[in-house]
Amino acid sequence: MNNKEILLVADAVSNEKGVPKELIFQAIESALAMATRKSSDDELDARVVIDRETGDYETFRQWLVVEDSEEALESEHTQISYTDAVDKQSDIEVGGYILEHMESVAFGRIAAQTAKQVIVQKVREAERAQVIEQYKGKVGQLIHGTVKRVERGIVTLDLGGNAEAFIPREEMIPRENFRAGDRVRGYLKEIKAEGRGPQLLLSRLAPEFLIELFKLEVPEIGDGMIDIRGAARDAGLRAKIAVEAKELRIDPVGACVGMRGSRVQAITNELAGERVDIIVWDEEPARFAINAMAPAEVLSIVVDEEAHSMDIAVEDDQLSQAIGRGGQNVRLASQLIGWTLNVMSASSADEKVEAEIGNLVKLFMTDLGVDEDVALILAQEGFSSLDEVAYVPEEEMLNIDEFDADIVAELRSRARDMLLTKAIANEEEIESAEPSAGLLALDGVTKEIAVLLARNGVSTVDDLGDQSVDELVEIEGIDNDVAAKLIMAARETWFADGEDEAGE
Repeated sequence: MNNKEILLVADAVSNEKGVPKELIFQAIESALAMATRKSSDDELDARVVIDRETGDYETFRQWLVVEDSEEALESEHTQISYTDAVDKQSDIEVGGYILEHMESVAFGRIAAQTAKQVIVQKVREAERAQVIEQYKGKVGQLIHGTVKRVERGIVTLDLGGNAEAFIPREEMIPRENFRAGDRVRGYLKEIKAEGRGPQLLLSRLAPEFLIELFKLEVPEIGDGMIDIRGAARDAGLRAKIAVEAKELRIDPVGACVGMRGSRVQAITNELAGERVDIIVWDEEPARFAINAMAPAEVLSIVVDEEAHSMDIAVEDDQLSQAIGRGGQNVRLASQLIGWTLNVMSASSADEKVEAEIGNLVKLFMTDLGVDEDVALILAQEGFSSLDEVAYVPEEEMLNIDEFDADIVAELRSRARDMLLTKAIANEEEIESAEPSAGLLALDGVTKEIAVLLARNGVSTVDDLGDQSVDELVEIEGIDNDVAAKLIMAARETWFADGEDEAGE
């Protein structure tokens, strides 16, 4: 191959593969450098430079400049010390190369074969880089493609431009099947870097796929008049999506349903018949939960903000509908609002409330020393602990018709006294706590450390094993290293017990 043919190869491959011509020149330079090294008896490092205009090329032998060291060079054929390099080129720096002209090898059969391999590799790398560049900004969007093949449940889509995408079986809607040539949409979940090149992974199962379909079908969402606040799916069966109107004149549910249900029906068809409930979002969790439980009607709802849960009561004859087949309706509603929902019949809810009130009445009668009538009033007014009686704003208790200022003051005083008494008793219990024999026998646990642990509620080996380093270092006198060693020693006994049981 002569110099002119080098230019022709670079032009032809660049045009055919759609990769920069510079990459082709670099591939040919690498091939010639490899051919030069193979043709030499020495273990040399070669560099070839091709003139991009004429196709002429020069060959250089090169040495990497390394820092001076008393130790010998790793390879005298490819490295040179800084001191020796400066003698040859005064402005050289460590990490640079000393170059020396050498005779160029002809671009013969061996060089051409090597060049072909390098060019193919460079082209593949360039195509992969182009795919990443083209799609990295599309993660989180819908992607269209044509089914190229289906193997072992994995659907491969041809996206055009040498790009492919994959839909794993676990990201497919159940019972969904595709054949070669089908047009398919998917949600671009991620781009995974693999040895064979980047893989575009699509999902038809993710809730985000449903959200993107609504953005596609409902113009008001794209215009910013409607926001999608969340979605939950039981893929292929049922889904719930929460929407909010940004303008009062907009009906978010009606806009998403479309004329005669055309918009939501198009989405249902795309999702293999998946039924979609469109829910109005509300910033108040309880009202949002009531909306999310549709089509069931909620009679009452009790919110436990600390546990992030709600007890929802419905008519007895609507209980099965509220729960849904296999718990589907309540599960999707729970996923949508992010709270645990406990659905029960009205009669069960009444029984639960009565039981809770009964327990509270007993608590108040015992701890506050009041009669059943006063205790019942407190429970019915929503007081659920001594802390609330002691520290809620006084005005709230004065608003209770049956209570006057003297009764309120007396109740608050008794509640605070009882809380103080319980705190002192708890402190004395902790102070008097003794470490177990097992804890004392544990490696690394001294008598002082064992007592210290026990007085902080860690009395047994299992108690210690359940701790985290962050929890133990809060105890004065125990640092990170000691905490980590103690916890590991405690947990080793668990494994030893397991091995003993296995041996038996």
